[in-house]
Amino acid sequence: MKAIFFFILSLLVTAQITHDEKPIAPDRPNVIIILSDDLGWGDLGCFGQQKIQTPHIDRLAHEGMIFTQAYAGSSVCAPSRSSLMQGLHQGHARVRGNSFHSYRESLQPEDYTLAIFMQEAGYKTGLFGKWGLANHDQPGIPTNKGFDEFFGYLNQRHAHCFYPEFLYDNTRRVFYPENGDHHLHKNYSRISEYNPEGSVQPNGILDPKEAKNAFDEYSARSLAFVRENYASPFFLYLAYTLPHGPLIAPSLSFYQYKNWPQPYKEWAAMVSHMDAAVGELMRLLEELNIDENTLIIFASDNGDSSHGYEPRYKQEDPNINISDFFQSSSPTRGRKGGSFDGSFHVPALAWWPNKIAKGQNSDHLWAFWDVLPTVADIIGKKLPGRTDGISLKPTLLASGQQEKHPYLYWEFNQVQVIRSDRWLARRPNGGDVELYDLTSDPEQLDDISSKHPDIVGKMNTYFSVSHTPSNVWPSPGETAEEFAERRKANNLPDRPNNIANF
Repeated sequence: MKAIFFFILSLLVTAQITHDEKPIAPDRPNVIIILSDDLGWGDLGCFGQQKIQTPHIDRLAHEGMIFTQAYAGSSVCAPSRSSLMQGLHQGHARVRGNSFHSYRESLQPEDYTLAIFMQEAGYKTGLFGKWGLANHDQPGIPTNKGFDEFFGYLNQRHAHCFYPEFLYDNTRRVFYPENGDHHLHKNYSRISEYNPEGSVQPNGILDPKEAKNAFDEYSARSLAFVRENYASPFFLYLAYTLPHGPLIAPSLSFYQYKNWPQPYKEWAAMVSHMDAAVGELMRLLEELNIDENTLIIFASDNGDSSHGYEPRYKQEDPNINISDFFQSSSPTRGRKGGSFDGSFHVPALAWWPNKIAKGQNSDHLWAFWDVLPTVADIIGKKLPGRTDGISLKPTLLASGQQEKHPYLYWEFNQVQVIRSDRWLARRPNGGDVELYDLTSDPEQLDDISSKHPDIVGKMNTYFSVSHTPSNVWPSPGETAEEFAERRKANNLPDRPNNIANF
């Protein structure tokens, strides 16, 4: 009996030592991409924010590198994520808008993704949050695109509800009866009240204390994924849904007693709630002794969008302006859904202890399609296909010569956009090129194309070579009739209305 006791005791001691000791570092780092949803350029303390508390993301910045010239894949959600996952700009990526005539496009079987690449490299792969690149009955669901584990939303409209009827666990729906009827549009689209303690009382939920907040649910699952896979290299994609509206926070927290209108409190509380989740992740990495072998890249998915969540509050206060109050916008003109520089300009940073030097500010010009080749370069695996991106490894690790883009390219709603050095060029629907000098004219109000015909000529060449036609979205300059004829000539079927197919 005593022998059995000491045998069990030895197992427990061994297990404790195994947990406490630092795991043997694999040859390649863990990679975590954190993508905030609709976060403004100036919403973080490390980007100058004075009113919203973001200590954990600020810590990432202070211990790593801030990028002041980082650009999203597009000016709205789905195409931005397509460029991130595919390593392609919007002239080549599969998904080029949130929808077209109520049809949501999906990644197709032939589309290669960052997750597939990481899976092929031997990484465990997990996605938690919002996918936005396929509905449940389309081929591009996460588990078909390289993710071993997925928990969250597929359809981005579904993600507008923070107390949903269900979320997806891979392909299975997990229901939340505690959330009552909040998922009905009449409930989640209305302003919810907060009790004296600052806790939200979501519309349509009988017992708010039992309600399940989607962000908290998938964040907890993401931490479980890290715990389960920390001994081997993993790729974690945290596609957070905060602070995208409709505005609602589990708690107003330390903003409860601010003399602010409710939407300001909610916006700040949502940003800080996201920041707290980043803090939990960082504590877990340190607990598991894998922080020094983990690269984190953080960014927002498009330009400032808080104006889109103000109308329901303006009935009581027509002066509500979240972006102005928090000074959230990019230094350059442009908003979500637009096609000026600020529509794509996002806050971004990178953190990798003892690899990325502390406290750096980089003005290197890059965009989401650079993430795939960067990760490939860092883990030492060659990409099997094409990319529009360039590795950021020389900038991140201060080693070697950093190759630079001659230009960055976007297209959205038939407007083409190029950022090249100090220049921003726009060509609306195949028309004349507009040219702006971002250095002297960040508001992009003075079109100086007539003064620089040589630069305009170069931009026209860039526009022409960067676009490939899509079967879902009309090309710049293509009329509705011409687009219909092209689809007919290619025997393409009519697209279903699937915009709300959750």
